[in-house]
Amino acid sequence: MEPTVNVTTVALISPYTRIRLVCTESPFLKYYDDESRIREQRETKQSELSHSNSDSDISENEDKFCVDVDFLRSLDPKEWKDQDHYAVLGLKNLRFNATDDDIKRAYRKIVLNHHPDKRKAKGEDVRQDDDYFTCITRAYEILGTPNKRRSYDSVDPEFDDSLPSQSEVEKNFFRVMDKAFTLNARWSERRNVPKLGDVNADRDHVDCFYNFWYNFESWREYSYLDEEDKERGQDRDERRWIEKQNKAIRAKRKKEEMSRIRALVDLAYNNDPRIQRFKQEEKERRMAAKRAKQDAIQAQKAEEERLVREAAMAKVKAEEEEQRRIEAIRLEREQQKKALKKERKTLRELAKSNNYYASDDKVRVKNMEGVEKICEMMKALELQKFNRELQEGGQEVFQRVLAETEEKLEEERRAMLTKNTSSTSLNASLRMVDKNAMWNAENMQILIKAVNLFPAGTSQRWEVIANFMNMHSPTASTHKYAARDVLNKAKDLQSGDFSKSVLKAQANENAFESFEKTKKELKVVDNAEISVKDKEPKKAAAAAAEVNGGGTDKEARTWTKEEQALLEQAIKTYPISTPERWDRIAECIPNRTKKECLKRVKELVDRVNAKKEAQQSVK
Repeated sequence: MEPTVNVTTVALISPYTRIRLVCTESPFLKYYDDESRIREQRETKQSELSHSNSDSDISENEDKFCVDVDFLRSLDPKEWKDQDHYAVLGLKNLRFNATDDDIKRAYRKIVLNHHPDKRKAKGEDVRQDDDYFTCITRAYEILGTPNKRRSYDSVDPEFDDSLPSQSEVEKNFFRVMDKAFTLNARWSERRNVPKLGDVNADRDHVDCFYNFWYNFESWREYSYLDEEDKERGQDRDERRWIEKQNKAIRAKRKKEEMSRIRALVDLAYNNDPRIQRFKQEEKERRMAAKRAKQDAIQAQKAEEERLVREAAMAKVKAEEEEQRRIEAIRLEREQQKKALKKERKTLRELAKSNNYYASDDKVRVKNMEGVEKICEMMKALELQKFNRELQEGGQEVFQRVLAETEEKLEEERRAMLTKNTSSTSLNASLRMVDKNAMWNAENMQILIKAVNLFPAGTSQRWEVIANFMNMHSPTASTHKYAARDVLNKAKDLQSGDFSKSVLKAQANENAFESFEKTKKELKVVDNAEISVKDKEPKKAAAAAAEVNGGGTDKEARTWTKEEQALLEQAIKTYPISTPERWDRIAECIPNRTKKECLKRVKELVDRVNAKKEAQQSVK
């Protein structure tokens, strides 16, 4: 009696998805084997009932089935696992391409002809223990079950696992490798295996092909080659041990299979002319990009060099223009200086030719000093105009202009004194500095002394003077002097008529008194001429002396500030080249002889030497 089959209808809301399930648990396999036996028995009965129909179906597909009777009789039922199951069922030509229906039909056909009962009816001697029909039953049991058939197909003895040789590949790459990949495509888990293609295939197709095979997933497994069946184990531990050994051997064979596939893909990739062509094209593309980049760099470098050259040329041109402008300014200044010097010389000669517009010596010395003041105060054009007026107007014009000059100098002096006495605030956010405290009378005397002690030409002159002020000023603890402060103050003092300044006279008098206390006996110089030349403007002086051998003057008188001013002015008026120079200088100073003037100049020489020694000590 056939078993009752319960059918349940299920409504699906969404389309179903096919999922491949592989059941390996022993209870299911046992159940599946039992069901297979039941199905086999049922099919055998049905085949006997529908013998006529089956014969007609099989006769229609006679070309698919080819049973070798001698081969069947040569089979050993004890060696059924080593037999070719497809050849046993007459499907040697179809093999893995045979469908389930082909396997069923082939089995029906062979059962009709080779069943032991059929053969007995024909009078054939049948051996009950080792009849070859057992091999037929085993073949159908393996090929009729999907899992067992996959296991057997994985180790199909007719499949060639060897790889093409290098010579074969080089001889005809596409024919040989396409055949190899077509044979191995049967093991792919994924369908729609890409083809190798031909030499004209594009790069996308080639990349897709090699990406597929380098990530190849094979369903091939080697459970059919298990040396022992775990179901034959006597207990659970033995069955587990057998399963563990089988899994290890399967994994090893699977690894060897994947290595074989990888070797096949590497062989194809390394010899594929399309890959070589793609690599050459890529290399040429990179070289072209590299050349383009180098050309761009060269162009940029050339452009930068051009800009640098243009900038250098522009700079040279600007420097040349600036040099020409500076040269023009220098020439203009030189012309102005020459014109000023010429006009000053004209004024001095004109005044000298008119005896300085004076009636006595005192007025003459005063007018001589006035001539120098006018020369210092007026510019070239003003002097030129004044010289013309002086030639026409004479003494009246000279006195008028001298008075105006004196008045201007006096105004500047008062403005300077007013400025020096007024207190100003500097750096209101930082600190307040008292200008009166910084530049009181004592500090100004120290400044004058420092200026005389460190003449023009001294290295870092104003920094040295500022350090000197900070060392000797009584207010240095509260007020530090900078080089700029000292320079500005010196300019303020120089801009006015400082020749009449009480500070200078007092400083000179104090310096002379200090010198008188410290100097020793003066040496007598016989028949000698001394010249002193100061390197700063308004301080050029010369001295020469002719002393009679009569010893020193025991009753030397102190020089007053008026006499000192007259001596300085006379030395400026009469240069070294003037004939009978010291006689004329002595005439300019009342109550002073030539000998006294020479002696005074000698003292000035000693002072200059003292300054130089002090300067060397500071350095």
